[in-house]
Amino acid sequence: FCTSASLYHSLARGIQHTAVRQAHRKYEPNFHDKYGNMVLLGGAAVFTVVWGCVFTQAGIEWGLSPVGRVTPKEWRE
Repeated sequence: FCTSASLYHSLARGIQHTAVRQAHRKYEPNFHDKYGNMVLLGGAAVFTVVWGCVFTQAGIEWGLSPVGRVTPKEWRE
């Protein structure tokens, strides 16, 4: 049955040991370190090309103003 002070002390010691172990280990770049930016840029390029093709081939009209497309109804009294 631990008191809060001894629990804090053991937790701090465990974190300190982990930090020391990681500091002594030689850092090796993983996949994300090596290729992360290239994958991100490649994905952004594919996204842009695909949606650019979709928007240009779909025949969407981008004019949001109804002027010239809406004819007024006859006025009834």
